[in-house]
Amino acid sequence: MSSELLVDVGDDSATAQLGQLKLTTIEDQQWPADESFLSKSETDVSQQFDASSPHLPWDHPFYDIARHQIIEVAGDDNFGRKVIVFNACRMPPQHQLDHHKLLMYLKGTLDQYVESDYTLIYFHHGLTSENKPSLSWLLDAYREFDRKYKKNIKALYIVHPTMFVKTLLILFKPIISFKFGRKINYVSYLSELEDVVKCDQLVIPSRVREYDNKLRASLKPTTQPPMSPPHSQVFGVPLMLLRQRDPDGDPVPVVMRDTVGFLSEQGLEIEGIFRRSANVTLVKEVLLRYNSGATVNFREMEDVHLAAVILKTFLRELPEPLLTYQLYNDIVNFASVSSESQVTVMKTLVESLPEENYASLRYLITFLAQVSANSEVNKMTNSNLAVVFGPNLLWGRDNAMSLSAIGPINNFTRTLLDQQHLVFA
Repeated sequence: MSSELLVDVGDDSATAQLGQLKLTTIEDQQWPADESFLSKSETDVSQQFDASSPHLPWDHPFYDIARHQIIEVAGDDNFGRKVIVFNACRMPPQHQLDHHKLLMYLKGTLDQYVESDYTLIYFHHGLTSENKPSLSWLLDAYREFDRKYKKNIKALYIVHPTMFVKTLLILFKPIISFKFGRKINYVSYLSELEDVVKCDQLVIPSRVREYDNKLRASLKPTTQPPMSPPHSQVFGVPLMLLRQRDPDGDPVPVVMRDTVGFLSEQGLEIEGIFRRSANVTLVKEVLLRYNSGATVNFREMEDVHLAAVILKTFLRELPEPLLTYQLYNDIVNFASVSSESQVTVMKTLVESLPEENYASLRYLITFLAQVSANSEVNKMTNSNLAVVFGPNLLWGRDNAMSLSAIGPINNFTRTLLDQQHLVFA
């Protein structure tokens, strides 16, 4: 993975050369099928979305954009930042796509997360001479994203960059700030993304995976056998197994007990708790300590945001979400339940969880209620907490969080926080 600095130097006239750049048309020109599409998103663009519907209606103004699944939300990265994915290979030919609407749809997606740190991943493979946007659109797009969007983007990862995209960025140097340029990273292989985000949680297009396999096939095979995870590993391990390993048989995992205990003492009045990332080196160090069986004492590190990131990372790396795949459909369709029946239905749903899941969920939600009780200071209302934790409590079996599911899951989480005193009574 490499990062190149884009500084405010160069000649504006250089952009005129872009028209001479030619993209090699990929051999496979089969565009993605339109049978699957996205829906709910709590953004300015999508205020008209029906939270109870898993798809956009065909006559919705953004149906023709959402159906291509060009833009997706994929939970948090390894440092607690929300991940937004842009798939170039899913862009249809230019004459079949309204690029202005695409820009508005991207802004609507980002609007949910720009108040927090976030990461943008761009899969470049599949951008061809048939579907590439115009230079004027790219310029408009960069200018459209004002400081609100650029401030909290912590990294832009360009996966499988070609000479075209590198040349494009060189031509854009005169208008790209030095500060933003430092956030741009080139990623040659999907495996390099593992340092940033678990690739399993991304719904990577098959064409991108196939292209990556071709690139990797040209490399010399490694002679090192794969390492099996140590017996002490706690991240990415089922809750039932963690309980069996716990000397006291505690159904609430040690990572949750450590982080929540520390945050309850020192984090309740921290503004923006759970919305900020943490030092990358410290996050890796803490993960390594937990997975090697060592004790972690957050009080010694005195870093509230580190503990918050570790808690979110633990939840996201569970092999099955805390709310379980079994409840996925019930939760996504929860908005169809009448308001007077919601507490009863929600109570029935959570009580059907395995014992470890129920105990951990109750432990977490009780703590988050304390966070929300201090929202005048920390600015984390139940709605804000739901946006942060919803995608970490439930996701589909394909791991990525489609826009159609974000709204319903976040709404369920908000209602659970609102009614926790009744649900867990």
